[in-house]
Amino acid sequence: MKKIISHPIPRLLIFLFLALPLQAALAEEVVSQEQPPGVAQEISAIIAAKQHPYLTLSNFPNRTEDLESLYKQSEHRLLWLGNADAEKNINEALNLLANAAADGLNSKNYDTETLRQKLPPALTLKPDAYKDLALYDTALSISLLRFLHDLHYGRVNPQGINFNLKLREKKLVDLPLLIKNSLAQNTLAQLALSAEPQLKQYQKLKQSLADYRELAAKALPFKLDIKETLHPGESHPQVAELRRFLIFIGDMPEDKAPGNAEKSLRYSDAIVNGVKKFQKRHGLTADGHLGKGSVAALNVPLSYRVTQIELAMERLRWLPELSTGSSIIVNIPAFQLWAFESIDQPDADVVNMRVVVGNALKTQTPVLMAEMHFIDFMPYWNVPYSIIKNEILPKLSQNGDYLNKENMELVSVFRDAEKPTALTPEAMNLLKEGKLRIRQRPGGKNALGKVKFIFPNKDDVYLHDTPSNSLFSKSRRDLSHGCVRVANPQKLAEFALKNQDNWTPETIQLAMNTPKTQRVILKKPIPVLFFYTTAFFDQKEGLEFFPDIYGHDAVLLNALSKPDDLSDQSLFISTNTSTNTSPEGVVK
Repeated sequence: MKKIISHPIPRLLIFLFLALPLQAALAEEVVSQEQPPGVAQEISAIIAAKQHPYLTLSNFPNRTEDLESLYKQSEHRLLWLGNADAEKNINEALNLLANAAADGLNSKNYDTETLRQKLPPALTLKPDAYKDLALYDTALSISLLRFLHDLHYGRVNPQGINFNLKLREKKLVDLPLLIKNSLAQNTLAQLALSAEPQLKQYQKLKQSLADYRELAAKALPFKLDIKETLHPGESHPQVAELRRFLIFIGDMPEDKAPGNAEKSLRYSDAIVNGVKKFQKRHGLTADGHLGKGSVAALNVPLSYRVTQIELAMERLRWLPELSTGSSIIVNIPAFQLWAFESIDQPDADVVNMRVVVGNALKTQTPVLMAEMHFIDFMPYWNVPYSIIKNEILPKLSQNGDYLNKENMELVSVFRDAEKPTALTPEAMNLLKEGKLRIRQRPGGKNALGKVKFIFPNKDDVYLHDTPSNSLFSKSRRDLSHGCVRVANPQKLAEFALKNQDNWTPETIQLAMNTPKTQRVILKKPIPVLFFYTTAFFDQKEGLEFFPDIYGHDAVLLNALSKPDDLSDQSLFISTNTSTNTSPEGVVK
């Protein structure tokens, strides 16, 4: 049984997370008028039954604890009905539910229309209609708790769809207390602002969601039909249509278009510049050439961009509360890495570089949270058995000198001082059976390059250098066996060792060019997050969209189609997923 490591929670990028106070000071208790004991009995019975006939999703076992806490504070009196402010308060609560789309949620999940239709008769109920009063009151409370829960924590358990994020250790937001305080302070209209993620990235996505919804609603039908690549200066019958679309989405300023632009068929410099901006925002090579990939991105309906933003907001809700300090984040579909010093230093330089991630069809890079503990300069590459079996053994059978040619050797175990084993027929058989291993010696051909950044995790992936630098010039870079290759390993090493004694850019460069393998143990581990989101604000606060290379958006959409309440048990209690504590990663 492998030991589970509980990793401290990382801070992401400066531009990604900007924590704000989540909760105001406690307010005065809600003053309820005297209500007959029959109401309290009916409310208690509904809570005990964990079912509600008014709601589409009638069972509410995962909201029972919060519902009990909410009514316990008022001695099981009515919260919404039976007081002078009932109609005003209920309408404000219903407006919150109706506006769930502003946060990428669906108001239908909270029975908003049903509760609105039942409101007029509920307001005219007689004081002794205990059951009906209790039914409406609790229905609204359950729906509001469901909305706030989804808004703060998300609607999907990330670990259920292979997002290996660290779960929260405990509840840090008291949703019943938020409702109670908002009623007491007459601030129901601002209740959602108290529950939503207080992250800069989330807030900017929320604004963009409203903008793209408006664009999608106003957009005219647009489909670019280009058979061959359109180059700057060439002509095409849809150029004017393309120009209008670029202006509409904000990638081309209207005032720079020539007066006869509507009549011209020429793919002019002004339109080319607009296309380049569009290409850059959509993870494409910004060369202005309209090829297959760019045309496909231009033809994506704006309604799908709305969906991408909604999914990005859902994923941000999954992230646990964050601590201060240096962090490293890789956004997998963006093929980008960012490293930053601290959330408390918003003006500090951000280290940003291109990366190569795992192949979409065979060896996907996992989503994970871990801690970087080691850096290996001039590392050995311990070849995974899958690569030995599928790639090396076939080559060895054709060329017995293949290992020498690739600077590889046979060993019994992966240990720096281990002496290599000669390649004999017997050794070849042991290799086929997995009883011998292959490693690549440090040097110019080493698949890990000159430095490896190690953060123990169950998937045995890590960040590393590569001799294949030409891959970083490609716009799509899912080309590795699962680990993440970095374009500027020295700069990342300088970031990781910035506060480490005797490590300077010069000593780092020397270590990267000395034949001997050298391990550096970090004084303070650095949190690392491999994340996946196809809508993302970069450090210049520009919204970018990326292709869903691993199909994770489709999986999340399917998960969101299920109406079940998310269990607090699954949110706050980690599953017994083993974490590899070995510093030796094996995937490149």
